[in-house]
Amino acid sequence: MNGLVTGLYAAPLGVLVVGLALRVVRLRIRYRVRIGDGAHGELIRAIRAHGNLIEYAPLALLLLLLAELGHALPVPALHVAGSAILVGRLLHAAALSRTASPSPGRLAGMVLTWGAMLALALSLLARAWPA
Repeated sequence: MNGLVTGLYAAPLGVLVVGLALRVVRLRIRYRVRIGDGAHGELIRAIRAHGNLIEYAPLALLLLLLAELGHALPVPALHVAGSAILVGRLLHAAALSRTASPSPGRLAGMVLTWGAMLALALSLLARAWPA
């Protein structure tokens, strides 16, 4: 059963990574930009939405997997953390894809992701701390 909870959240995040990457490629073709962003706002936002996901998802999933394998949290709490990471990354990507300005979706995405990562990190520290 190890890894099954994490896999449930890693799979859709993997699909999201590919979807956001395809969006970047499509926009590069549309604007004829091979490297960089060509100062096209839509392409800049697409690159950052993809990049931000790549910056946070791997560590978040690693923390989730370690918490799962180390039994640092009960399974329902792992699902809460996994759901927060997934929903947070979806909200953040959708909001950043629409506007570079601060938005409720970006804020909610950051809070959910950071909150889950912090809870997972603290649970791992608590589990590893000598009694």
